Amino acid sequence: MLVVFRAMPESKRRKRKYDGPTKSANPATTTHNRAPSPMWYVVLMWALMAVGIVLVLGRFIFELPSVLLLVGFAAIGVGFFMTTRYR
Repeated sequence: MLVVFRAMPESKRRKRKYDGPTKSANPATTTHNRAPSPMWYVVLMWALMAVGIVLVLGRFIFELPSVLLLVGFAAIGVGFFMTTRYR
């Protein structure tokens, strides 16, 4: 007895209608609609990171209290968090 297997026919693929680039769900949150960051924001962001680095390095170089290490890392973290909102 001979069994013949046939290949399954391939279905036709649908052609996708091109609608152009996808649009944002909320156009108010796009970056080109928001104003640039004020100068004080940029200065505060960089100052927090610089002060944090000085505190962390000062803790080890000048053998300052350990609490300054935590304060330094917190300042660096807040500075980096501010970079996410920078425009």
